[in-house]
Amino acid sequence: MTRKENIKKGSPKKPVSRIGLLQRYAAAPHIVWSVLFVVAPLIFVLYYAFTDASGAFTTANVSAFFTEKYLLIFFRSLKLAVIATAICLLLGYPIAYFISRSKARTQKILILLLMLPMWMNFLIRTYAIMVLIQDTGIINTFLGNFGIDPIHILGTEGAVIIGMVYDYLPFMILPIYSVMAKIDNRLIEAASDLGCNGFGVLRKVILPLSKSGVISGLTMVLVPSISTFYISQKLGGVDTLMIGDVIEQQYTASNYNMTASLSLILMLILLIGLAIVNHYSDDESGGGMVL
Repeated sequence: MTRKENIKKGSPKKPVSRIGLLQRYAAAPHIVWSVLFVVAPLIFVLYYAFTDASGAFTTANVSAFFTEKYLLIFFRSLKLAVIATAICLLLGYPIAYFISRSKARTQKILILLLMLPMWMNFLIRTYAIMVLIQDTGIINTFLGNFGIDPIHILGTEGAVIIGMVYDYLPFMILPIYSVMAKIDNRLIEAASDLGCNGFGVLRKVILPLSKSGVISGLTMVLVPSISTFYISQKLGGVDTLMIGDVIEQQYTASNYNMTASLSLILMLILLIGLAIVNHYSDDESGGGMVL
């Protein structure tokens, strides 16, 4: 008998590990939750999307989305969402950079101030915008004190964009800030020592390192902006009807089949967009959007 066999024969048996069993038990509540509130609703959406009121199979609901009526509404929603997202990026990026370069205590205060409006109800924030921009609101009253005629904003596409920017701006700032806060100051100092001016440091160091946060912020703002309905109802008008409004109207009218088909197509479009964004995001930098 060889030495290796003696060692193997004399070694005590290892106890059977129960980690795998415990992991299964720990995952059970999550699996049940996912089945009840994710898988089951999707099955119902698929069923209603491809059936009519009598329950018979049909593709009429899905094909109705590709008619001129719904396509115009969808592209209007996409246009307003893209504009609002671009404005959020232009405003949010410098704000995130300023916060990330501040002292630790100042960062905490600024983040708290940024998140305070998010603690209020979404409807209250929307009504607050209405009070500000309506014809007899605070802004026009202030302008009237200087002899400036009221600016009609409420009921226009501009009002809807303002509402989306106000409500979703924190979702742009926070992911960008979380990435920028991890950037090593020594990299910025090294770029400056090698001859880069402020714009060069921004273009060659900060922008590439914060790309994943930007992509994540774009996703977090664009997705809810396309599907929003309450902002457009309260701040917009007849000419600012968005796809979220149509889905809400169909549901209110108990047209569940059309509601499900519109929701399904919108969900697929958003999932395709998220997949494209995820493909070009940098997961290793810690701020990317991972599906």
